[in-house]
Amino acid sequence: MSDIRDDTLSGFHQIFGYEAHGLWSAPGELSLLGDDSDYSDGYVLSIAINRRTAVAAGVRKDRTLRIASTEADEIAEISLDSLEPDAVHGWAAYPLGVAWALGQFGADIAGVPGLDLFVDSDVPVGVGLGSSAALEAAIAVALNDAWQLSLDTTTLARVTQRAEKSVVGRTTGIGDHIPSFVAEDDSAILFDSRSLDYDPVRLHMNDAEMAILVIDTGIERAEPLDTVRFSEREEAVDATGVPSLRDLSPKTLPDHRDELSETVYRRAQHIVNENHRVLDAVKALRNEGIHALGDIIQASHSSLRDDYDASCPEIDLAIETALTNGALGARMIGLGNSGTVYALLDESSVSRVLVGLDGAFSEHGFQVPATYLVGPSRGALRH
Repeated sequence: MSDIRDDTLSGFHQIFGYEAHGLWSAPGELSLLGDDSDYSDGYVLSIAINRRTAVAAGVRKDRTLRIASTEADEIAEISLDSLEPDAVHGWAAYPLGVAWALGQFGADIAGVPGLDLFVDSDVPVGVGLGSSAALEAAIAVALNDAWQLSLDTTTLARVTQRAEKSVVGRTTGIGDHIPSFVAEDDSAILFDSRSLDYDPVRLHMNDAEMAILVIDTGIERAEPLDTVRFSEREEAVDATGVPSLRDLSPKTLPDHRDELSETVYRRAQHIVNENHRVLDAVKALRNEGIHALGDIIQASHSSLRDDYDASCPEIDLAIETALTNGALGARMIGLGNSGTVYALLDESSVSRVLVGLDGAFSEHGFQVPATYLVGPSRGALRH
């Protein structure tokens, strides 16, 4: 983290001509299990990853917000008095959207000063590792401190979710945002999307000499599955008469088979079973350790492939290759829209998997995937 921290402070000084008054950062995140269940009031098991977005801030004497980034060619600038969802566009919609959304959750921003903000990040973009969540969380904690708003972390997570929906125009589950705020070192987060409660689950990855390898196959779906799967989940809820799929279990779902089409039944089956897989995984972690996750991860991917129809040849090849070369479990990230997979494996197996991926993808005429080693990290903080 020291390199990006120094780079962010240096970048701030270079752009704005004075020393920043504070520095904050927030991590990306990886959903291990349950990452489509939060739309159904379900459980999600995630980690914050050891790649972060950093924000340096300086307080101004007026009401202007200026935001610069290593990812943007121009400085975005707007008066806090003119800050509305339709007034910001492009990359700047993420950080400026957070500033707007704070006011939607009770923060009095009518009298706060303007700020200069500079953003840097080493979270990979577009591969399902929460680059937008990291950016929004880092901005949220920076503004919360700089403006002395005293909002709690759950509220800040809801702020970032609202910003992404109302300003950026992208619907996300609250479970996509929570880990970047509340995660602890060497721990996963069990998040209950209904109650908004969360609980750390120790992983002991270093003691077990385990690693997580993220495999980016480089594919992009022409049409993301999110909208279609959402409507299918809603159809299942309407037909079964339950408040959400969270209220069904693997034992009670078959009672509704005749009420659902074969396709919608399979979609519901994935969500219902995934909820229980998350709880089984937490129990396994606490009672047996991280090596016990392999079979659960595989069951989850099989369900995504067979019940959710969310896989593709490149994803299947990445998973098959990882397993053949020593991974304990491998699963697509999200609904596979980014074509990304994660594999849980012993540190000693990493090189073998990397060599295997190069050979298998070349043999099939696919682009050799980019890879990232990640591990659990703590949530947003001020440095």
